[in-house]
Amino acid sequence: MMENDVTHRSKEDFRFRDTRLCFTLPATLGDRGSTQPFERMRSPEDLGRWCVESGLLDRAPAVDEQKLAKAISLRESLQRIGESIATRRSPDLSDIAQVNVAASVEVIPQLSEDAASVRWVAGGVEAALSRVARDAVDLFSGSFRDRIRICANPKCQGLFVDESRPGLRRWCSMTTCGDQAKKARFRKKAHS
Repeated sequence: MMENDVTHRSKEDFRFRDTRLCFTLPATLGDRGSTQPFERMRSPEDLGRWCVESGLLDRAPAVDEQKLAKAISLRESLQRIGESIATRRSPDLSDIAQVNVAASVEVIPQLSEDAASVRWVAGGVEAALSRVARDAVDLFSGSFRDRIRICANPKCQGLFVDESRPGLRRWCSMTTCGDQAKKARFRKKAHS
């Protein structure tokens, strides 16, 4: 499925638009703020599919329940650190340690045959998660740290980086949460 084809996207589809790589992993749990969050990584095969669809690996790696559990644990650490930064609180040291361990896996960049793109060579899902963790290290310690936000949609609570000039972006994506908010305001005005 092509990410540009928003109208045909299902709830099971992974979210890669309008966000940094390190926030695509936390987005595998949808509707975080609702009473029934939606798990997109229900099986090891789902994690393998995420690795390919995210562009981190060319083919799905071997994933077992233990690797899935580690990925979900990293996902939740990234979410908690992002929320802490967005709300100007100190992140938990155990979450920071987990990101640092994940980032420590060696991955090697290799130019493609046409020298137009890069592929990363390393061992399986650990390498993919290492790239995610390294992106988090870069974001959390970099110049966009103060632009980390939590989506204003109370059901969503997805993390994003506000790269708008005034720094007033409220939604993780205008094609999903922002559009839903606009529609709700329009309906409210129409019924007033």
